Amino acid sequence: MRILLVEDDFMLGEAVRDGLCQEGYVVDWVQDGGTARAALSTTAFSALLLDLGLPGSDGLSVLRWLRQKGHTTPVVIVTARDRVADRIAGLDAGADDYLIKPFDIDELGARLRAITRRVVGRTESTLTAGEVVLDMRQRLVTFHGQPTGLTAREYAVVELLMRRAGGLVTRAEIEEELYGFEDEIASNAIEVHIHNLRRKLGPRFITNLKGRGYRVDNDR
Repeated sequence: MRILLVEDDFMLGEAVRDGLCQEGYVVDWVQDGGTARAALSTTAFSALLLDLGLPGSDGLSVLRWLRQKGHTTPVVIVTARDRVADRIAGLDAGADDYLIKPFDIDELGARLRAITRRVVGRTESTLTAGEVVLDMRQRLVTFHGQPTGLTAREYAVVELLMRRAGGLVTRAEIEEELYGFEDEIASNAIEVHIHNLRRKLGPRFITNLKGRGYRVDNDR
């Protein structure tokens, strides 16, 4: 899952980025509203973590701009503004959740999982495709009931494909999910991940639609 973090407090931004990365998220961190708009204009993120007190263009302005553009990216406001009026303004502007600083990184992770489940129309925390079961709460994939030992990026590929079960996922969409702005991507990186997943989860788990992308079917 790729997250855009918009936070101008260096120490907090670094702590949130590092904490989420340890949980297997891909995090792009920017520190002002203008850079946030540029990132959101070019890249599809699974969620946006948005501070309100930003230099230049404040968080509410970014949020209103995002919704006016028709983007449905889930947004969690993370802010020290704890007045009821501030919460109402943020939610009315289009935020999906509102978290007061200071907060626990585990709670932030739980809120991210909850809003992304709502976006794809799911209430449960597990996804199943044949003998493959993905537990989003524990970030664990089992095959025939046994843990599979996936890497963080392999897990991210499986989660993306299973959330979009039955639908085509392109190579570009997988790359956007796995790699941040500062990451280098080897030319065969996606093929290597798919090869490893077929070895760990069975050769029929992922269907390769040649020249188009990949798909996982629920009925396998």
